[in-house]
Amino acid sequence: MNRVLEVNLELLSEQAITSALATPYWRVSVIEETSSTQSLIREKSPTPGDVIATEYQSAGRGRLDRSFEAKKSTALLFSFYIEPKISLDKYGFIPLIAGIATARSIQDLTNIKDFKCKWPNDILFDHLKVAGLLTEVCGDGIIVGIGINVSSDLADLPVPTATSIKLATGAILDRNLLLATILNTFLTLISRFEEGAQLTPEYLELCATIGKSVVAKLPGGVDIQGVATSIDASGALILASGQLITVGDLIHLRESK
Repeated sequence: MNRVLEVNLELLSEQAITSALATPYWRVSVIEETSSTQSLIREKSPTPGDVIATEYQSAGRGRLDRSFEAKKSTALLFSFYIEPKISLDKYGFIPLIAGIATARSIQDLTNIKDFKCKWPNDILFDHLKVAGLLTEVCGDGIIVGIGINVSSDLADLPVPTATSIKLATGAILDRNLLLATILNTFLTLISRFEEGAQLTPEYLELCATIGKSVVAKLPGGVDIQGVATSIDASGALILASGQLITVGDLIHLRESK
């Protein structure tokens, strides 16, 4: 049952976000509109800890060059840059760390545990998509882009398989607090990962993909069907057949019905 937890329609504020950060590592810039925070941060030769958030993206994009559309000020749209102290072969786990941070932050602020990760980089409420994540290597580091439907109404959503935090829970969260919470949580997780912590159990606890029958649509038009059983230390999805899926688009079969 939906219930109203909080109503806050504040615009994004660098001061509000920064005041809620646990460390000075992050440097947040807020702009009213851009084509894409992912493209903008890449073009500015970023330094570790740079964050760009916007009220509106005119050409936002997700995985596989899909567009990410949201009515102005209804979504939390941001990208950040880090240079993790890990080897390149471990970069594949970074989207999963971003997923943990995002799902946990939404859970904590709504006090509802039904927000889950879909491998490799979506956040679901039940079977509906609330958020998408995009990572790309840039120079000596990696850019993480996150888009979350916060207060979107049904008419604002681009596809019937999407939802928003508001529609799912009745809550309109303060996006400033949500952004700061995600950054705080991500920094704690990536620091632990750099120190050698195994975060696989924490991801599996939040992952809605495990145990599902799935179809992995791989580059080149190859489809692989199986049951997702786990992930390995690199972040690859393990199917019951033993096959590893490292790239591609994943469909939970019940979502295609």
